[in-house]
Amino acid sequence: MKLQDIINRTPIPQPWAEGEKIPWNDPDFSQRMLAEHLSQRHDAASRRNDLLDAQVAWIHEWVLSGNPTQILDLGCGPGLYTSRLARLGHTCVGIDFSPASIGYAKASAAKEGLACRYRLADIRQAEYGAGFGLVMLLFGEFNVFRMEDARLILRQAHAALAPGGLLLLEPHTLEAVAEIGKTLPHWVSHSSGLFSPQPHLLLTEAYWDETRQIATERYFVIDAAAGEVARHAASAQGYSPAEYEQLLVESGFAEVTIHPSISGGMDARQAAFCGIVARRGSEQ
Repeated sequence: MKLQDIINRTPIPQPWAEGEKIPWNDPDFSQRMLAEHLSQRHDAASRRNDLLDAQVAWIHEWVLSGNPTQILDLGCGPGLYTSRLARLGHTCVGIDFSPASIGYAKASAAKEGLACRYRLADIRQAEYGAGFGLVMLLFGEFNVFRMEDARLILRQAHAALAPGGLLLLEPHTLEAVAEIGKTLPHWVSHSSGLFSPQPHLLLTEAYWDETRQIATERYFVIDAAAGEVARHAASAQGYSPAEYEQLLVESGFAEVTIHPSISGGMDARQAAFCGIVARRGSEQ
């Protein structure tokens, strides 16, 4: 793209039409994102260690009642949850399509001898396997998918669970998705950053589709030296609590319970999310 293309852009983008999400699967981008996952300065890519520890303790003690099981972590990133759960006696499988994150997760598991296996794949297309006691999809990842893809993931998660197995979702609240879409346009200059290792200007704008409850963000990355522009976009589907429950029931789940967080209570650092636990229901 050129600068003129920004001026001539479509005023209101169609959700997912200009990109599925930011380029997590690009090797260079994923390497820069890995540094953000591991950072202890913020909770933007992954949680900092104290919050991770609290969430994993809640998953182990409350969701699983301290009983070791097989766990599938969809969108596992660098294995920050699975490694902790494996240390507590669980056997874990992680799937993610960020090559740097999967490489880090594999190396960490091998170094510690943890019962973790990782696969580089898109969770919409991956083979999940079967017999899991818990399937997890955390940190708002559920919302980045179109509704039809979200339904597909839920059906595949249901099929991957052993009878009586549990699903743990940590999606965005509807209010949080709306807030993303209503963010005012802004720009910032970087000597280097997530979207480029070179000096660049990052322009960000967002849109909220009230009718469809979808937030769409656009990112324009302007190279400082060449003036060339790269565009990325991401959309997020919002759901009310009742809509989350309906999706889960339609996908074969039962005993749906919604929690204020995945560490057991109200927490300002998790206010944009909720925790949903559901049990695999009878065969459809």
